[in-house]
Amino acid sequence: MRKYFIADAHLRNPTDKNYLLLHRFLSEIKETADTLFILGDLFEFWIGYHPSAFPHYFPILKELGKLSANGTKIIYFEGNHDFHMGRFFSEITGATIYPSPEVFSLDGKKCFLCHGDQIISREYGYRILRFLLRNRASKALFPIIPPKILFRIAEHMSKNSKTNHNKRNSKWNYELILMNFADHCFRENCDVVITAHFHIPLLRKITSGKERILLSLGDWITHFTFGEMQNGSISLHNYP
Repeated sequence: MRKYFIADAHLRNPTDKNYLLLHRFLSEIKETADTLFILGDLFEFWIGYHPSAFPHYFPILKELGKLSANGTKIIYFEGNHDFHMGRFFSEITGATIYPSPEVFSLDGKKCFLCHGDQIISREYGYRILRFLLRNRASKALFPIIPPKILFRIAEHMSKNSKTNHNKRNSKWNYELILMNFADHCFRENCDVVITAHFHIPLLRKITSGKERILLSLGDWITHFTFGEMQNGSISLHNYP
């Protein structure tokens, strides 16, 4: 059996290419997947809400539910586009939800998993926004905001995110940042670092002494990449 890792699909409409490809991928791994790790931003926008607010996500939710019913364990890390996932999401998909980074023991390896939106410590504006959106008061407020207003906010945030992403690409050396972050985790005795958020498909293995691995998952928008672990061996693939 295998462990799969995906992230950053930013799903919108069931007729979109990335939506259709991801739906097919999920249906194909049901016989081989021991665990599916989703490292955030599977959706362009999801904040814990009544299910009627997300009918366009039902095809993917049902496919995740089938995977879970078939015996695949689903682990979901909240991203910066999907958080406060709520009871409905966990009940329909069978997923275990983590709001923050976590360390797992996988195939005998100590693995640090995260979405990755907190890796750049000097993004002070984002860190303030994250606190405002993710604290307990906000979590209590979101359920009473009408869905139409939330979706308008989501569209505004999505446009700003794309604009800022281009600016950040020119400002930051993402690969170097990821390598430095992984090195910090390795000094804390982690064997593997798996992250998302940066939309960079990257697999780096350090073989001097004990093998250490950095896996950046890329995305399901332009790269259609996913990670795989089998018997302790980690690989990065393009789909299909």
